Amino acid sequence: MTDEQTVRIALAGGGAFGAKHAAALKRIKGVEVTAVVSSSLESAQRFAEEQGVGRGVATLDEVLAMDDVDAVILATPTHMHAAQTIACLEAGKHVQVEIPLADSLADAEACLEAQQRTGLVAMVGHTRRFNPSHQWVRQRIEAGEYNIQQMDVQTYFFRRKNLNALGQPRSWTDHLLWHHAAHTVDLFAYQTGSPVVQANAVQGPIHPELGIAMDMSIQLRAENGAICTLSLSFNNDGPLGTFFRYIGDTGTYLARYDDLVTGKDEPIDVRGVDVSMDGIELQDREFVAAIREGREPNSSIAEVMPCYRTLAALEEQLAAVSNA
Repeated sequence: MTDEQTVRIALAGGGAFGAKHAAALKRIKGVEVTAVVSSSLESAQRFAEEQGVGRGVATLDEVLAMDDVDAVILATPTHMHAAQTIACLEAGKHVQVEIPLADSLADAEACLEAQQRTGLVAMVGHTRRFNPSHQWVRQRIEAGEYNIQQMDVQTYFFRRKNLNALGQPRSWTDHLLWHHAAHTVDLFAYQTGSPVVQANAVQGPIHPELGIAMDMSIQLRAENGAICTLSLSFNNDGPLGTFFRYIGDTGTYLARYDDLVTGKDEPIDVRGVDVSMDGIELQDREFVAAIREGREPNSSIAEVMPCYRTLAALEEQLAAVSNA
C-alpha cells in the first residue's frame, strides 16, 4: 500500500473508547471510517450518525465480508477481544485491538499465532507507549540521559457498580489485572528496555456481585535492577485515573496521561514530542503507518506478549494463595 492510498477502517464498539478512536481517525490524512458495528444495528447506526463516520452495520461478520474495509479497530468488551482479533486476521483484515489483547495467556498466544500465520498488521492498544508524557521520558532514556531506578504507579477508579467510563451499565466486567495492570506491566518493560524477571501480587476481597478483586498491589523487578510498585483500586473515590512517578538517576517525573511535571510539580512542555497531544490519535497513526509501510507496529502483538505472560504468572500466584 502506498502513502497516497486511503486506508479504509471499520470500527467495532460504539462506547467511550470507540468515540475516542472515531475522533482520532478524523484527524489522520488518508483514512476513512467505512463501517461501524456496535451492540445492535440501532446503536451502530446512531453512533455512526453522531460521529459522522461510516455506516452502521449489525455484526462484525458483515464488516469482515466487506471489500471496502482494509482494517478493523476493536473497541469491544474484553472477553471478545481474542476471538475477534483472530477473526479479523483470518478474514484478511489488519487489526488493532484495544487493551487487553486477551484475558488469558492461551488466547493471547492464539492471537500471536494467527498474526504470524497471516503476516498482517496486528497491534494492541497499549496507549501509554504513545502518550507524549511517556514518549518524552523514553527519548531521554534513548539519548542516554536518564535511567529508571523505580516506577511508582497508581491506577485508581471508583467502580463499585458495573458501569463504563460514561456511567452507563456494562454488559461485561472490567478487571484490574488483565486490563489495568497490563498498561503498567508493559510500559515498565518498554521504558526500562529490560524484561521483567520477578513479579509478585496480592489482592483484596472478591466483590460479592462483580466477582473480581477491587484492590490489588503488584511488584515488578526488571533484569537491569529497576523496580516497579503498582497499586490498583476500584474502591477509590477520586481523583480517578492512572498516575506514574518515574524515579531516575537524573530526575523525578510525574506523568498524568498526556501531561508531565517534575518531582517539584514544574510543568514540562511535551507539545513538541509528537504531531499530536492525543495518545489515542498517535496510537492510531502508528497503526495506519504500519499498514502503509508493511511493517511491524510499535505495540504489535509480538512486542506485548511478554506483558501477558507476566499477567498469567501473577494470576497463577493469586489463585494459589486464594486456594490455599
